Amino acid sequence: MIAMNATQVRNEWSTVVDGVIRDKPRFIKRTRDYMMLSGLDDVENILSAYSFNAGVFAEADGSVTISLDEIDLAENDIDERGALRKLAAAILEYSQDYYNDFAYWSRGSRKSHLPYVLKSLILNDVDKIRGLIKCRHGEI
Repeated sequence: MIAMNATQVRNEWSTVVDGVIRDKPRFIKRTRDYMMLSGLDDVENILSAYSFNAGVFAEADGSVTISLDEIDLAENDIDERGALRKLAAAILEYSQDYYNDFAYWSRGSRKSHLPYVLKSLILNDVDKIRGLIKCRHGEI
């Protein structure tokens, strides 16, 4: 792997950051640990394949429930549009909680949520997140 030594990165911090933003991500080695330093545009591009899939269900009372496949979240509202907006807001809130208590949320089965969490945090916009939710209609 092509990696810069952490000491070199520390000594050339401004140059390294400028290179990451204007040129390419950098791999960094610190003792036995490896990491990548990247601009958010590159990370957003890496995560471009990730979208959300959800089931849409008509309830007996006429309301609509939308249930996300990738993360255990569901929202209900009087119509699909309202439920979708609530779900997008719930995704962003969950992503913020996940990031703020990363040690707790990133373990076990929730580890696979990380790309979705990062994508949501980078977008940081309920309307943009809502645009990533692909709905399929079904029945309860």
